[in-house]
Amino acid sequence: MWAEGGETAPRRIGLVEDHESVAIGLAAMLAPEPDLDLVLTAGTVPELLAAAANSPSPATTGSSLDTRLDLVVLDLRLADGSSPEDNVRALRNRGIEVLVFTGADNAFLVRAAAKAGVLGVVRKSEDVPTVVAAVRRAASGEQVVTTDWAAAIDGDPQLSDVGLSPRQEEVLTLYASGEKASRVARLTGLSEQTVNDYLGRIRQKYADAGRPAPTKTDLYKRAVEDGWLPVPERHPRG
Repeated sequence: MWAEGGETAPRRIGLVEDHESVAIGLAAMLAPEPDLDLVLTAGTVPELLAAAANSPSPATTGSSLDTRLDLVVLDLRLADGSSPEDNVRALRNRGIEVLVFTGADNAFLVRAAAKAGVLGVVRKSEDVPTVVAAVRRAASGEQVVTTDWAAAIDGDPQLSDVGLSPRQEEVLTLYASGEKASRVARLTGLSEQTVNDYLGRIRQKYADAGRPAPTKTDLYKRAVEDGWLPVPERHPRG
């Protein structure tokens, strides 16, 4: 990206974050960086996209950079209850790449974002140089590979991969989340017998991997371990 006179223009960054202190912190991190410009901050993805749409147009400024964002830094847990997948897809449908910036240690949420196509994940607890380097790489369209990122995509490296097919993953996710085989059949367009055959193969694969799952509860545990279902939230006792 080049500005007039052949100089490289700053990468334009948006931030979706509903904690003001985090937004102020990231702004402070990026402020000294001449190649990174935090231009928009919002508490939700729709608010950010609306703000971008209402930015000055090229016709009034003479620049095509006014409404374009090179990257959005996205928190996974937002107060509006939106899902990571929906947020990432909404941004990428506008041609905007996404970097996850999170303090949550939840592999399910990270995996959900990964499936939707983010460039990487960086923790809010990382030091300033690490965060800035991650934003710079992502704003240039490069993958940001971290341990958290790899673990979320590949699953826990201490657990043996059972090698489920995409269809088997779909059946497992529905069944282990509480659906009956007949309901899984209706949701997937398979026959109930085919669903039961899939479940038998899934159980056999887990058994072969040394992670037996003879009961529905066991299948639920395996689905959580492998990131197909979310880790149950712990609520403090009142």
